Amino acid sequence: MDKDSELFKNISFADLMADVYHNSKKMSRQINQLVSQLQPLIKNASDATVIVPLIKEYLDVAVKNDDQLVKLTAIVQRYISTKQTISGDDGILSAEEKEELLKLADTTFSVELESEIDKLNSDAKIIEKNLIKSEGKDVTESRES
Repeated sequence: MDKDSELFKNISFADLMADVYHNSKKMSRQINQLVSQLQPLIKNASDATVIVPLIKEYLDVAVKNDDQLVKLTAIVQRYISTKQTISGDDGILSAEEKEELLKLADTTFSVELESEIDKLNSDAKIIEKNLIKSEGKDVTESRES
C-alpha cells in the first residue's frame, strides 16, 4: 500500500494529507475574516464578553476537527509503514545489501570462532603442560618421602 492507494471512496492517503493542509489554511482565513468582521462590533467590555466566547467556541470546533484529521492521518501513515515493512517494500536495505551483510556477518563470525578455538587450544596446551609438570613434581616428592 502506498500514498496513492484508496482508503475510502476515491480518497487516498495523499488526498487525506491535502485535505488536512487545505482545511487548516481555510480555517485560518475564516477565523481571520470572522475576527475582522466582529472587531467593529466591540464598543465596550460588555460587547467583548458576549462576542469573545463565540470566537473561542468557533476556534475550539476548528481545532477539534483538525485534530481528528491529523489523528486519522497518523493512523493511516502507521498502517502504510507497517504494510511496507511486512511486505519488504521500500525497505531500508535492498536484497543485495541484505545478502552482503549476511555474508559479512558469516565471515566475521567464522574468523572470530576460529580465533576463539585457537585460543582455547592454546590454553588447553598450557594447562596440560602445567599438569604434567605438577604430576612430575608429585612423583618426585613422593619418591623423596
